[in-house]
Amino acid sequence: MHCSPVQHKVSCSELICKFGVFPFQSSCDKDVILNILSVLTDLLSLGTGRRIHYVVSKGGSEALLQALATAAQTEPPDHGTLLPLLRLLARVGQRDRKFGLKVQKAEATDIILSLTRRHLGHHLHLTHCLWVLRVCASNVTTGTMLGINGAMELLFKVITPYSKRHVRTVRAAIGALAALLKSKSNSRRAVNRGYLGELLRLYQDWHRNDVSNNYIYIRRGLLLCLKYITNIQLGRETFLGSRGMEILFTSVQECLSCKNLDPIITTATHILRKCYPKEHLPVVTVRSSYSFPLPGNANAEPPYEGSEGDSESEGEEEDEKDWANEDVESKEEDCDLETDVNKLRSRPVLDRSEQELEKYEALCAELFQNFQSEEKKSLEDRTESLPSAPSHFIPSATSVKHPNCRWRNQSVTEMGPDPGEQDLKVPLQSWRKKEECIWDKNDENRDIAEKAQDKDFCEEEDPARNHVFALCSLLKDAAWYKKVFYPHCEASINPSPEGRLESSDMVGNLLEKHQGDIPFHSPCFYAARAKCVKSIPGYRELAFPDFWGHQPPPYSKPVLDRKHGLQRDKVLDDVRRLIQPGDVIGRTVFDLDDPSPAAPGCLTFFSKFESGNLRKAIQVREFEYDLIMNADVNSSQHHQWFYFEVCDMKSAVPYRFNIINCEKLNSQFNYGMQLVLYSVREALQGRPRWTRAGQEICYYKNHYRCRSAAAGGGGRRRFYYTLTFSIKFPHKDDVCYLAYHYPYTYSTMMSHLDILEQNRNPKKVYWRQQTLCQTLGGNPCPLLTITAMPESKTRDDLEQFCNRPYVFLTARVHPGESNASWVMKGTLEFLVSSDPIAELLRKCFIFKIVPMLNPDGVINGNLRCSLSGDDLNRQWLTPSSQLHPTIYHAKGLLYYLSSIGRAPLVFCDYHGHSQKKNVFLYGCSIKETLWQAGCMVDTAVVTEDVGYRTLPKILDKVAPAFVMNSCSFLVEKSRASTARVVVWKEMGVLRSYTMESTYCSCSHGLYRVTHPYGLQLGTQELEEMGSKFCLGLLILHLKSLPCSKELMAQAALLLDLEEEITDRAQRLYECCIQRALLWEWSWWGMFWV
Repeated sequence: MHCSPVQHKVSCSELICKFGVFPFQSSCDKDVILNILSVLTDLLSLGTGRRIHYVVSKGGSEALLQALATAAQTEPPDHGTLLPLLRLLARVGQRDRKFGLKVQKAEATDIILSLTRRHLGHHLHLTHCLWVLRVCASNVTTGTMLGINGAMELLFKVITPYSKRHVRTVRAAIGALAALLKSKSNSRRAVNRGYLGELLRLYQDWHRNDVSNNYIYIRRGLLLCLKYITNIQLGRETFLGSRGMEILFTSVQECLSCKNLDPIITTATHILRKCYPKEHLPVVTVRSSYSFPLPGNANAEPPYEGSEGDSESEGEEEDEKDWANEDVESKEEDCDLETDVNKLRSRPVLDRSEQELEKYEALCAELFQNFQSEEKKSLEDRTESLPSAPSHFIPSATSVKHPNCRWRNQSVTEMGPDPGEQDLKVPLQSWRKKEECIWDKNDENRDIAEKAQDKDFCEEEDPARNHVFALCSLLKDAAWYKKVFYPHCEASINPSPEGRLESSDMVGNLLEKHQGDIPFHSPCFYAARAKCVKSIPGYRELAFPDFWGHQPPPYSKPVLDRKHGLQRDKVLDDVRRLIQPGDVIGRTVFDLDDPSPAAPGCLTFFSKFESGNLRKAIQVREFEYDLIMNADVNSSQHHQWFYFEVCDMKSAVPYRFNIINCEKLNSQFNYGMQLVLYSVREALQGRPRWTRAGQEICYYKNHYRCRSAAAGGGGRRRFYYTLTFSIKFPHKDDVCYLAYHYPYTYSTMMSHLDILEQNRNPKKVYWRQQTLCQTLGGNPCPLLTITAMPESKTRDDLEQFCNRPYVFLTARVHPGESNASWVMKGTLEFLVSSDPIAELLRKCFIFKIVPMLNPDGVINGNLRCSLSGDDLNRQWLTPSSQLHPTIYHAKGLLYYLSSIGRAPLVFCDYHGHSQKKNVFLYGCSIKETLWQAGCMVDTAVVTEDVGYRTLPKILDKVAPAFVMNSCSFLVEKSRASTARVVVWKEMGVLRSYTMESTYCSCSHGLYRVTHPYGLQLGTQELEEMGSKFCLGLLILHLKSLPCSKELMAQAALLLDLEEEITDRAQRLYECCIQRALLWEWSWWGMFWV
C-alpha cells in the first residue's frame, strides 16, 4: 500500500481514533477491526521508524493496549484479531520509550501474562505473546512487576534443551528472559531460585548439540541472560561457584576457529572478564614508593583531576569497537561550561602587592639594557634569580673537576663523597658539527664562550672522567662487548672481577664510538648536567638513551593496523591463568620496594634513573611479565608514564608485557599507537634512535581493584586497566629501553640549553638564561629571554628593542607529556637559528620561555604532579610560593609584565593529549562558551574580539600536524584554575592557549593522507610543530600589529619562499612515502617473522 506523507498522516490519525474507541461486539465490527489492523500493519511495515514515532505521538500505544484489553475479555479469544494486534504492539512498543509505563497505566501486565499462560500449548500464539512480553520488560519497573508475578517461571517452561522444534518460540522466550534480567531484583530472584545454573546447563546443551551452528542466536541469547544476571555481585559469586568460568572458557576455545561465531565469543569474553575474581594490586601499598616531606601541614593526596581536554566517559569498551570511528569524540558536558558572564569577563587583578612584583624586574633586564658598555658579557649571568631564591651554579669552561663514574654493582664507598656535595665544574666538550656553526668562526670578536669551546679539552682530559654517574648496565658479559664492538683492541679492555668492564675504559671507548652527529646533543654536556640533578631516589646512573642521544629515523612509522579480535584474545589469555595455572610462574623479578638481586633465567629490569618509572615486574610465564608503574610522588594515583631498562633477552622470541595499573578509561594504544624502544646495540652500531615498536597492542579493563576512591576518580572508576603488548627484541643479550613516549629528561633540557647558547650568534641573538626559582626539590627552573639584538646603539633602535611585544611560552607542567618538550625543543632551536624567518621573528617579539614548569616531576618519573602531589596546572588561581614555586613565580612574572603595560600578545602552554589525535589549541571565548551552553547572548552587552581565532587558523595552514577543527575555545568550570584560563582572565591576554600534541597520529592533513592508516608522529614531526608555531607567530604579527614597509616587504618575500619550500617538501614527502614503508617493514621484518 503506497500513500503520500499527507495521506499517511491522515489515515493514521483516523485509524487510531477509530481503533481506540471501537467496541468488539458484532461480526461487522470484527471485519472493520481486521481491516484497520491490516492497514496499520502495511503502513508501519514500510519506510523508516518515523511512521511508528508518529503513531506513538498520536496515542497509538494507548489505543493498541486498550484494544488488547478489550480483545482479551472476549470468550473464547478471537485469535484472528489477537495475532495482528500483538504483532503491532511488539513493533510499536520497540520504538516507544515509555511503553512500559503505558502498560502499567493500562494495567495490561496481568493481561499479557494471562494470554501467555493460556497459549503455552499453541506455539504460534505463544510466540506473539512473548514478543510483547519482551517489549514490556524493557522498562525496569514493569520488568520487575512481571518478575514478581511469575514471568520467569513461565519462561523457563518454554525454554527447553536443544531441539529443532519450535525454535522460534524458544528464541522469543530467551529474548524476553534477557529483558527481564536487566532488572537487578529479577536477577537476584533468578539466582536465589537456581536459574543461573539452569542457564549454564541449557547453554552447554545447545553449544554441544548445535554442531552446524544453525542456532547462534539462541546460544547468544542464553549468554545475554548470563551477562545480565552477573551484573550483580550475587550473580558473579554464583557463576564462579557453578564453574561458569570453566564452562564458558572451554566453549569459547571451541568457537575461535569459526568467524561466524564472533557474537558468541565476544559476549562470552565479556562475561569472563566481568566475573574474573577481583584482586588488589600485588604491592604493599598503592602509594608511591617515593615520598617527599612537605613544608607545613600540606595535604599530599589531591582529588583526581582530568587532564586539560581529556573528556572521559564510562562505556562498555569490552566489546570489539568499530575502529573506523575512533576519531569521533564525545562532546564536552554542557553542565561543565561556565555560564556566569561576570566570571567569564576578563578582569585583570593582582594576587600580591605591587612591591612584591618589583623583584621580577630582575627577570626583565632586556627592558633596561642600554648596550652602551663595551665590557664583554660572560656567556650567561647564571646567578641572577629572585632575591628569595638561592643562586644556582652551572658548570662553565673556566673551572674543571672530574666526577667519578660508577657501574651499578659498585658501592658508594668506591665513589668517594656524595656528588651532590662536590663543587662540580665540567669542561664544555668541543662537539659541534662544522656545518652547524651559525656565524663565522674567524670573527675576531666572537664570544668568550666560543673561544673556550674551541679548545680541545678532550686532548687534555680523559673523556671517561667527564661523567658523573655510571651508565645503566650496558653489557652483562664483557667478552660480548669486546667481540662485537672492539675486536681489534681486546687486550686494552680488561673485565673486572665481577665480569663487567672497568667503567673508565668502557665509557672512554663508548665516547670514541660516538660520532657527534646528533644535532644539539653532547654526552659530555648531558653527564655534566645530570650531575647537578637532585632526585628523591638519589639517582646514581644514567639511562643510555639520554646519555647517548636520539636521532630520528629516516621515515615515520605508520599507525599499527589492529587485528580483529585481539582484545578478546588477550582477555582469554588472562582467563587461562585462572583456568589452567600449570605454566604460571608468578615470581617477582624486580621490585622498588624490595631491591633484592634479580632472579636468574629471566629478563632483568631497572628504572632508577632520571624520568624512569617501573615499580614492580612479575614473571607470569617464561616469556610474559606483569608490570606495575609507580604512582606520582606523594600520591596513590596517576599511572600512565613508564620508562625502564630491560636486558638479558633472547632474540626472535615474542615477549608479552602487561602493564596492569593504568587508570585512564581509554587510550590511543587502542587506535594504532605503539610504544617506543631504544636498543643500545643498535645505537653503538650507528643507529641511535627511539623507534616505534610493539605488536598485538591493546588496552582494556582488568580485574585489579583500586584501593582508594581517589585512584578511581570518585565512585565511577573502580578498576585498573591493562596495556598489553608484545616485543621481539632485535638482538640477543641486548640492553633495551621501553617507554610510553619519546623520553625527554630534565638533564636533556638543561644540556640542550647549554648547547643552544654555545651555538647562537651573539651578534644577532639576544639570549639570557636565568633561574626563575628553585623547585620544591631544589632544582633550578630556567627562564629564557630570546629576541634580536638591536640593529645599533642608536636611540631609535634601542627603543624598538625595548618596545617589542612579548610572547610567553611554557611547557611540561605535566611530566608525562614528553611530547610537549619535543615541541618546545623545535621552538627553541628555530628561535636561535640563522633562518631568515627566525631572524625576522626575533625582531618582532621578545620571547619569555619557561621550557619546563615541573622539573621535579620530570626527574622523578611522575605522570602529572609535582613533589607536593598536586597537579600544577590546577594551581594557577592561588599558587603557593612554598608548594608550587614555579607556578607562583611564573604567574608573578606575568603579573609584573601586565602591571607595566607589557602583557604578552600571546601566551601558550605546551601539553600532550593521551586520547586525541592531531595538534590543536584550547583557547578562551565568552560567546562561544555561552552559545555552546545554550545561553542567550546579547551582542550589545557581550562584546568580544575574535582575534583569538587568528593564530589557530594560521597554524592550520602552515603546520602539517595542526588541525583547526580539533580546537576548542570553551571555558569550563573545571578548567578555571588552569594556566590558559587564569592568564586570559586575570592578565587580560586575549590569545591565551593550551597547545595539545597527540602521542599518536593525525586524523587530517599531510601525516594522514600519505598512508591508509596515517603516520605516527615522531620527534621530527613534533619539533617541526614547534618551528611552525614560530612561523605562525610571525604571520600573526603581520596581520595584527602595525609594521614598517621594510618589515612587510621582507616578510612577504620570506613567506613566499617558505610556502614554495613547503609545497615542494610535501610533494617530495608523498613521493617517498612508499619507500618509507618498504624501509620500515624490511628493518623490522628481520625481527618479527
